Amino acid sequence: MSRYRFSSHYSSAPPHYSFPNYSSMSISGIQGQLLEVTVVACNKLKDTEWFSRQDPYVCLEYANTKHRTRTCTDGGKNPTFQEKFVFPLVEGLRELNVLVWNSNTVTLDDFIGEGKVQLQKVLSQGYDDSAWTLQTKTGRYAGEVRLIMHYAKTNKPTASYAPSAPPYAAPHVPQSHLYSTPPPPAPYGPPASGPYPPPPGGYPAPSPYPSYSTSSAAYPPSTYGPSPSAYPPPPYPPTSAYPPSTYPPPPQPSPYYPPGPFPGLYPPPPPPY
Repeated sequence: MSRYRFSSHYSSAPPHYSFPNYSSMSISGIQGQLLEVTVVACNKLKDTEWFSRQDPYVCLEYANTKHRTRTCTDGGKNPTFQEKFVFPLVEGLRELNVLVWNSNTVTLDDFIGEGKVQLQKVLSQGYDDSAWTLQTKTGRYAGEVRLIMHYAKTNKPTASYAPSAPPYAAPHVPQSHLYSTPPPPAPYGPPASGPYPPPPGGYPAPSPYPSYSTSSAAYPPSTYGPSPSAYPPPPYPPTSAYPPSTYPPPPQPSPYYPPGPFPGLYPPPPPPY
């Protein structure tokens, strides 16, 4: 037998739900807007099995729209789903029904619990992440289911805003006006005094500042004679009043010894006394 059989509490298997005809609905308020509901998980569910783990699934009902999650096999008391569904909103209907069942293979599915989900928070703030309490048919606690709901169009005025002013654009200023050219440098002024006249007689011009000069003009004239450089250079070859000498020199007659037989030789030594 299929695991998706339903008990009399839920008359038939999840049908192929269709959205209502939007053309016949009013567009005012929330009418026709979309609500996203994500079934996250269930916690602390009532256990309807005696010998094995139960296989829960969740059903959501809003107006004429119904959705069913997959069966969480062996989910037990804390099944997880993470499935998202979309519901078209109906003006004046601010409540969503949630039912949890245990899927059976042979017998009919077991009803675990149901709860009412209020939509005021999600419709006003656009988001709601809450856990909702489930109850049995006798009103006893049957666990809880966690839902995350999103509503894109919250209660915000749409036509009351004035058109925004165009963005301010700074006037275009040519680059040449932003940075002016720097003024030309001031020319150097004339010297404090006129140029010095040429020095007379080849002497250097006196300095306008006191300084220690190394020239000979700064010292008193020397009492010594002129330096050798004052003399004219000697002629080349140098002249001499004497005739040029020859080498070896010619022999000279000795006033003490008579000349020897051979000129140019040393004289014999004198006889001993």
